[in-house]
Amino acid sequence: MKAASQGFTLVEVMVALAVVALTLPALILTLNQHIDSTAYLRDKSIARLVAANKLTEFRLMTSAKGALPKEKDAGQARMAGRDWYWNSKTTTTPMPGFFRTTITVAAQENGEPIFSLASFFSVVGEEPRP
Repeated sequence: MKAASQGFTLVEVMVALAVVALTLPALILTLNQHIDSTAYLRDKSIARLVAANKLTEFRLMTSAKGALPKEKDAGQARMAGRDWYWNSKTTTTPMPGFFRTTITVAAQENGEPIFSLASFFSVVGEEPRP
């Protein structure tokens, strides 16, 4: 009578390798998607901070000088070790003396906006722009 042998059979090893071969690409794909999502959320958070900073500058300028931001403006801001490109657009509203400013932020000049922030301003005694 033969003694029971220790170890795995060739069939068991082949099945185990097949399972690993089928699951490993799915795991790598999921990991890549997670990394992409994390980078997107990081960029969106930083772009939000850039837009909020610019909006705060506009509010301070409006309250200190009583002047509105330019109708259209663009610039560059450095945050988190990168350059961010912002555009602003100020428009009138149906309510006299109130204006809407929208700020968009992109990672590249003339690139797709990552974040957009809008706010309303009021300047006492200011007539609506034509």
